[in-house]
Amino acid sequence: MAKKLPNILIFAIDSIRRDHMSCYGYTRLTTPHFDRLAARGTLVENAFSPYIPTTPAYSSMLTGQDVISHQMVSLGPKGPLDPNQPTLPELLKTAGYTSTVVGFDEGFFRGFDKYLNFEGWLAWEDRPARKAENLNAVTLPEMDRLHKTGKPWMLFLRHMDPHSPYLPPPPFDTMFYSKNPCAKGNKSMDPVKAFKPFRDFHLSWMPPGITDKDFVIAQYDGELAYMDACCARIVTHLEELGCAEETLIVITGDHGETLYDHDIHFDHHGLYEPTLVVPLIYYWPGKIAPGVRSKAYSFHEDMIPTILDLCGLKFLARGVKFDGVSLTNYFYKTSESPRSEFYITECTWMRKHGWRTSIWKFWDALEPDFHGKPPVELYNLIEDPEESVNLAEKEPAIVEMLRGRMIAWIAKRCKKTGKANPINDYKIGLDKYIGSVATAKKLQSR
Repeated sequence: MAKKLPNILIFAIDSIRRDHMSCYGYTRLTTPHFDRLAARGTLVENAFSPYIPTTPAYSSMLTGQDVISHQMVSLGPKGPLDPNQPTLPELLKTAGYTSTVVGFDEGFFRGFDKYLNFEGWLAWEDRPARKAENLNAVTLPEMDRLHKTGKPWMLFLRHMDPHSPYLPPPPFDTMFYSKNPCAKGNKSMDPVKAFKPFRDFHLSWMPPGITDKDFVIAQYDGELAYMDACCARIVTHLEELGCAEETLIVITGDHGETLYDHDIHFDHHGLYEPTLVVPLIYYWPGKIAPGVRSKAYSFHEDMIPTILDLCGLKFLARGVKFDGVSLTNYFYKTSESPRSEFYITECTWMRKHGWRTSIWKFWDALEPDFHGKPPVELYNLIEDPEESVNLAEKEPAIVEMLRGRMIAWIAKRCKKTGKANPINDYKIGLDKYIGSVATAKKLQSR
């Protein structure tokens, strides 16, 4: 009898920073259900989203390629994904899989058999935003349909709850905050209100007269707790269908979220750590060792090789070139890593690129940005994990060393792929502006 192929369930969450998840050490209990899966599976402590923001991140997840290979460096891509590089659902289809994505429209991320979407964008007057329940409303019936096909399936879920607007329903809206968010004398929201490019968008989903930034952070944490509870319903349904033991679950995010850090408020631009850090958890009862915490440096392009390796499907990748690697060896060699330094980019609200090692992080601004940030930034991540002291002027030799490594890596990748660095094809300018939730929704549509 042929070996039964496993189902694959991927929680590919938008805007989830790992350091606000309790399984990654956050002081608030935001993700108890994900924590349970992490304790029974393998958690990767150093998972990163090197190419900010959404489009390049999901492109790497679904192709196994880095930003030079797939060329998707910006939220607004200049073209489609390379038709010669198969996507994850296209690869799986050759082995008899059927696949569904929830959270993207048909078109850009090709290869899925079915595309479903849900409402995830609401303003203050529309609260609460039951984003995860809206996702579940289309996902749970789809799980029933997939199960009845008798085929192995892949379900790719793009949850939007940690993405602004943060409007969790009760009781999650007050789970981490019970004060008056509009108390007089609190000036912490003044910088948010003064930043014109995002001011109107932010205020459209916050309480009128808000003064306390801690309220907004508590809403982000409430969104995580709400989403976590709704994701537990999906895992429970796997058990109800009797296929939990034969389903690989992957939990990750496209990028993190900068809340009140570095004068970048409640969004995901900037190359600071809050935007780069994402969770990565692999769970498969009886197949993946429980209670493992791996220190490997992981990128999105590692996801396809790792999934194929875990599922015994590496033969599907014959003749296919991935830039990522399988992490399965590092589930056992937990102190080792396939790399220790890497290229980082952002190209939507600001255009910058740089190089991150285990000690240093450097980047160059390729044009002035609307925050007025320095043209060069350098941080010692060991002595200054909050990235509060820019050492670029004090340590010019370190800057040149890291810039040299970055330039050499870019040249090597461009030569190998025969493609130019796509970040050079863009011009961002200083007049960026989001005026409403509707505008933000349009920018995110794929």
